[in-house]
Amino acid sequence: MRQMARRSGIRSLEVRPDPSMTVFVDGETLAWARRSARDFLTRARDTHVLAVSERVVDAVQLVVSELVTNARKYAPGPCLLELTITDSAVEISVWDSEPTLPMAHAPDPARIGRHGLETVLAVSRRFEVLREIVGKRVTAAIALADAPTGDPAGRVT
Repeated sequence: MRQMARRSGIRSLEVRPDPSMTVFVDGETLAWARRSARDFLTRARDTHVLAVSERVVDAVQLVVSELVTNARKYAPGPCLLELTITDSAVEISVWDSEPTLPMAHAPDPARIGRHGLETVLAVSRRFEVLREIVGKRVTAAIALADAPTGDPAGRVT
C-alpha cells in the first residue's frame, strides 16, 4: 500500500508501510533534504519503534548533504534521494543523471575543499557506486547501532 504526497514543484514524498522514503530533489535546498532525512528518521523512531540515536540522525544528515551536493553540482537536472532502514543500517541512496563515477581523493589536510566523499567513506559502514542505464546511483549505509569498538561507522574490526 503506497501513498503519494505532493507539494509544489516536482518534489514528492513516497511513504510506505516499511521504513523507507523516496524524494525527488529538484530546486530544493540542501537544508530541505537534510530536514526530510531527519523527519523520516523521527517517523521511523516514533511509528516503527526503531532505536535511532542522534549519532545516526547526524551521520545520515551529513551523508545526505554530501551526496545531494555532489549530484546537484556535477549532474544536470534533479536527483532522487532514497532512504531505507534495514535490520542494521540506514541506507542513503542518491541517483543522478551524470554517468561519471565519483572518486575519493587521498586524505590531504592541506587540500582546500573536496573532502565530502572522504567524509562519507569515514562515517559509512558500506559504500557503493553503481552505473545505471542513465547516470549512476551512490549508496552509503550508516549503522543503526554503535559498534562495541566505538567505531562511529559501526564497523567491527
